[in-house]
Amino acid sequence: MIDFEKLFNPRAIAIVGVRDTKSGPSGGDYFLRAFQKIGFDKPLFIFNPRMKGQQLYGIDVHGSILEIPDRQPIDYAILAVPAGLCPVLLEEIGKKKVPFVTIFSSGFSEIGNAHLEEEVLRIAREYNIRIIGPNCIGVFVPKNKIAFSPVAFDEPGNLGMILQSGGLAIYLTARAHSIFGTNTSKVLSIGNQIDLNFVDFLKYFVTDEETHVVGMYLENLKNQEIGREFFKTVKELTSAGKPVIIWKVGFGESTKEAILSHTGGMAGSTKIWEAVAKQTGASMVNHSDELINLAMAFKHLGEFQLSRKMGIITAGGGASIETTDVFERYNLKVPKIAQETVEKLKEVIPEVNTILRNPLDLGGSGGVPEIFYKTLVSLDSDPNIDAVIFIKVFAFSEDFLNAVKKAYNEMKKPLICISQKIVDDVEDYTAKLKFKQALYKRGVPVFESIEASAKALDKVCTYKEFLERKTLSK
Repeated sequence: MIDFEKLFNPRAIAIVGVRDTKSGPSGGDYFLRAFQKIGFDKPLFIFNPRMKGQQLYGIDVHGSILEIPDRQPIDYAILAVPAGLCPVLLEEIGKKKVPFVTIFSSGFSEIGNAHLEEEVLRIAREYNIRIIGPNCIGVFVPKNKIAFSPVAFDEPGNLGMILQSGGLAIYLTARAHSIFGTNTSKVLSIGNQIDLNFVDFLKYFVTDEETHVVGMYLENLKNQEIGREFFKTVKELTSAGKPVIIWKVGFGESTKEAILSHTGGMAGSTKIWEAVAKQTGASMVNHSDELINLAMAFKHLGEFQLSRKMGIITAGGGASIETTDVFERYNLKVPKIAQETVEKLKEVIPEVNTILRNPLDLGGSGGVPEIFYKTLVSLDSDPNIDAVIFIKVFAFSEDFLNAVKKAYNEMKKPLICISQKIVDDVEDYTAKLKFKQALYKRGVPVFESIEASAKALDKVCTYKEFLERKTLSK
């Protein structure tokens, strides 16, 4: 396995290809701002021979990486220059003995310049450089303040991601953090993957103690040999208790053409990927929201022995019917609650405007914090229920939040919230945001729609069933 220590925790970083912002923004400036924004606290060197001796954002500009003394090792370089300049500059980087390079530049096989990729790869092999890209933004490690975008956060989490798209790497990382309360351990944007590919980083994630869930945006695998290793390594991850989420694109003809022009690769067939998921225990998703929703679900529910029997609390008959209908379409069960649970609930819930069955329709009583607390605890103790789900769409008061927290501290089963947006109102949004963030801190996933929750819970249960079959087959 490749030793990625110097990539994920470099002693110094070089950015080759900055320029005076008066000439307009450049890729090098973009990375420089990203590192300064996140607060990278180790040596950072920037290069442009035409700006040698000047400063950019308070940092001295050097002419060549070879000017840096040998006593200062550089472990990671970002090459942000026109594609045609990459070979000669990569040779300088090689002479400096830099082990890892991200090639941000585009203009390679995605537009027919495969010969440039071949030349870059030849130089990389000559100097023992490992290449990320080209046509990508490289590495994000919040713990070590390594950023690939000014939109970055230094709070580490347990989600590792590998993506062929730089834009989606930024988008998904930001949404995971800001909207879904799910921070990342390490994120790789790998573009055309002429050298380091999905398998190299997946193998690393198998033993990485900081990564518990792995997500991927995948356009193509380069060849059958990499495909076989991919299959094997995904199964190794899932069998080790690390869920793998795959967002594979390229099943339509127009998408296949877009992939060819984006990362210079070919897509695969739907049936192959369905078989991969079934045999490896990986979860296939169809778009970015599904990926992050599922990552959030695995983060909070991964330690539970979750099965498909759901207890649901709503505040209306229509919501009860809709939730049950959607859940059952995604193979989830809404079983009858035990008689002893009904008796407990009768002691605290008024008979008027309520229905004591699963789903529980609490009507107006659902807004009373003490009643809600007792309802959650009662459902948690029901032998027919394996998880408790409640719908909350307005009135996010401090008292109600405290009731949920109190119940959660006493509960043994997973607690899950569904909170759809029903009004465009700043005050409502502010209260809901505070409520949602408090639940995330307690380990409660919050979904923004009934269908999003059902899809994610179905896939979490499917993965748990995969692990159970593995255990029984031993």
